[in-house]
Amino acid sequence: QVQLVESGGGLVQSGGSLRLSCVASGGTFGSLVMGWFRQVSGKEREFVSTISGSGGSTSHSVSVKGRFTISRDNAKNTVYLQMNSLKPEDTAVYYCAAAIHFTAYANQYTYWGQGTQVTVSS
Repeated sequence: QVQLVESGGGLVQSGGSLRLSCVASGGTFGSLVMGWFRQVSGKEREFVSTISGSGGSTSHSVSVKGRFTISRDNAKNTVYLQMNSLKPEDTAVYYCAAAIHFTAYANQYTYWGQGTQVTVSS
């Protein structure tokens, strides 16, 4: 069983930056694909970014490409999401998730964190 705990959310002005962190425990972190998703109340969960176990492969959604960067530190069992040039439409609850395969599909992620709120004011 893998436990995931996110942190780093908060309130930021449009154009600002935040870095989200997700610490994993209970599994072999380096073997897990890690992803970030976000969800606005009443809408489906949306893929943001994913990174392979080694960190050698990453993928970002079109809506965040060029602004967000996913990275990981396997020695610290931690995955990060650096978010720059934030926009009001980035406001959502951000979730960290773990999967076996490199994928952008939420239903293929087995383990999920509790989420952290990101609010971007205009």
